[in-house]
Amino acid sequence: MKKSRFSVKSMMMSGICSLLLMSQPEVNACTGIQVQTKDGTYVSGRTLEFGLFFETSVIVVPRGYEFTGQTTLGDGKKWKAKYASVGTIIADNEAILDGINEKGLSVGSFYFPDYANYSVTTPKNQSISMSSSDITQWIVSQFASVAEVRAAIENNEVAISPVLTPGFPPEVQPFHFIVYDRSGMSLVIEPLDGRLVLYDNPTGTMSNSPTFDWHLTNLRNYIALNPNNIPPVSIFGKSFKQLGQGSGMLGLPGDFTPPSRFVRASVFSATAIPEDNAEKGIQQIFHILNNFDIPVGVAREEHEGVIHSDYTMLTTARDSKNLRYYYKTYNDQTIRMVDLSKFDLNARTIVKISTKSEQPIVDMTGKLK
Repeated sequence: MKKSRFSVKSMMMSGICSLLLMSQPEVNACTGIQVQTKDGTYVSGRTLEFGLFFETSVIVVPRGYEFTGQTTLGDGKKWKAKYASVGTIIADNEAILDGINEKGLSVGSFYFPDYANYSVTTPKNQSISMSSSDITQWIVSQFASVAEVRAAIENNEVAISPVLTPGFPPEVQPFHFIVYDRSGMSLVIEPLDGRLVLYDNPTGTMSNSPTFDWHLTNLRNYIALNPNNIPPVSIFGKSFKQLGQGSGMLGLPGDFTPPSRFVRASVFSATAIPEDNAEKGIQQIFHILNNFDIPVGVAREEHEGVIHSDYTMLTTARDSKNLRYYYKTYNDQTIRMVDLSKFDLNARTIVKISTKSEQPIVDMTGKLK
């Protein structure tokens, strides 16, 4: 049960630690949130944006599956999956970039341009090193809680090597990571100055650059935001009242930059009225994340004469109680679900399904009465 990999030679990039070269357009618009339902279940979700099209699939990885991390010097850390998991992969690289395991622990990779700086791989640390796509698979296949992940990283059990990521453009991809567990705990992992820096995440929110602590500080600029409408005020003897609903949110940033998305995601998840159960909570996750859906054209840049537009290729959600993984795509807004508990978690092979589909338009003309 060994993990099939792209050839190691094709992924080598010796001596490179700068992470985002100028050969490709920048993509950095993913947004993540978490909410709790009335029955105590935590559900989480995220958007996945790119300026280029990528093939994505959802896979189920069984217990006992063997992995070998890739580094600039060749094979790195080896491990065997302790827990089964389900999630999204890019192209044919069998490493979950976003997913959930049988213990309800979820993980996600988010772009982190201009800040991500991985460690230099040496013969000394090669045995604990892996790529930036391997680390999310390592986390989701090895740990049951945020506390366990924190302990392993603080114990220097892993390092990220600046190796090419299979399925992505030929440059080292800059990522930082978020982890959620069934208790609602959340941890942000950021590769800074060659080491992994950890942040407790009380908001459950995730975005892109700059660093997570900066985003938390920036939230102080928006503490006056309020879900309640502002009552009428009297100025010079004349009463002024709101023009419509939502006056308490006046000043909420509405653009698609990472700082603005982080603020909106934090506010929307914090003010969400809890749903009754996980299934309704998942629907709430998708409704909130609809506010971060980027249509083609609104966020774009020109590169070598070609216009690249960031857009929301994929939106996913994770149910930590029922172990269900949900997704919808840009071309098909139908919410699809994969139930991890219904698989043979001790199977010997990975199973996979492409996320590619086209949403039909249903003609209701003949149904009218």
